[in-house]
Amino acid sequence: MAKRDYYEVLGVDKKASAADIKKAYRKIAIKYHPDRQGDKSDAEKKEAEEKFKEAAEAYSVLSDDQKRQQYDQFGFNGPNMGGGFGGFDGFGGGAGGFTMDDIFSMFGDIFGGRGAGGFSGFGGGGSRGGRAVHRGNDLRLKVRLNLMEVATGVTKKFKVRKDITCTGCHGTGAAAGSKAETCPTCHGSGTVIRQQQSIFGMMQTQSVCPTCQGEGTIIKDKCPKCQGSGVEHGEEIVEINIPAGVQDGMVVNAPGKGNAGHHGGPAGDIKVFIEEEQNDTFIRDGKDLIYNLVLDVPTATLGGDVNIPTVEGGQLRLKIEPGTQPGKTLRLRGKGLPSVQGYGYGNGDILVNINIYIPKTLSKEEKRILESLRDSENFKCDKDTKQSFFDKFSSYFTR
Repeated sequence: MAKRDYYEVLGVDKKASAADIKKAYRKIAIKYHPDRQGDKSDAEKKEAEEKFKEAAEAYSVLSDDQKRQQYDQFGFNGPNMGGGFGGFDGFGGGAGGFTMDDIFSMFGDIFGGRGAGGFSGFGGGGSRGGRAVHRGNDLRLKVRLNLMEVATGVTKKFKVRKDITCTGCHGTGAAAGSKAETCPTCHGSGTVIRQQQSIFGMMQTQSVCPTCQGEGTIIKDKCPKCQGSGVEHGEEIVEINIPAGVQDGMVVNAPGKGNAGHHGGPAGDIKVFIEEEQNDTFIRDGKDLIYNLVLDVPTATLGGDVNIPTVEGGQLRLKIEPGTQPGKTLRLRGKGLPSVQGYGYGNGDILVNINIYIPKTLSKEEKRILESLRDSENFKCDKDTKQSFFDKFSSYFTR
């Protein structure tokens, strides 16, 4: 594939300042950083890696005044530019022989030592310039909650099959009576430094120690129970606190309760996916709860008091004004669900939707009473009331 113009790669103008170039590169590097591609397909990861390398190559040239001047004057055909400017052509074994580790070593100021904004390192593992730390993998669980549990919050217990710290070596990976030894190659640093001659002089790069894989220690006499990994398969009863106010589809993170890390590394997390059971009494709308109240004709006409259920199982007294119309909504403030953000955000409301029950069958006496009211002006729908009903109906289709 033809090489793209370096300014195009970084998305900057040819008159861009050094600060603008650095800012543009950092933005691209963060977007295509390997630690941000965990849920992508292999093809997408490969594409991100190529874009990451392409941006690193462009930055290596445009961030250096001398290289940038030569590039501006001669482009890719200038002196010493064959096979990739600055030796970048053929990452990981090409003419320049540069690897991903070289990129992080050369541009440490961009990535803050290793990884931008707290990234852990290429392919997981640990921070560059120090020993590798093997964090345990995350686990996923699913939990179904009823409305009461959503309203109050709940602690759930799960029996989880996962990697736990080895009971034979307590996570060290070494057999009883022995211990890990300092790596003879890197002398405990977890990294090796090599020097390489380039067209710009001697270049020093840092990479993971191939002997200890970045741990700084090696285990000669491994624990027979875990074969030196420091973890074994087992079961644990895990308690996870679900905060009040969660909704269907939310994910609650339980840090440090996932798989144990190898060789004493930190445990992963448990991601708890929330499913909410349908409630027979209320319809949920965010923090608000919708309750459909059906009034009889006498109560809607004459007024009265009714009981409205609460999430906790109690009752609230609600006053119905005489002449209450179907479709009217009454609001019980603060009686809904709490905010998942917690204190200071307030509770939602209970919204009471009024409906009127019209009986299908009547006794002779009931029919007589209603017939006597048929001609009463108070029982006839006036023009304003008809318009009000029409407006409510129309608003349903114009929201």
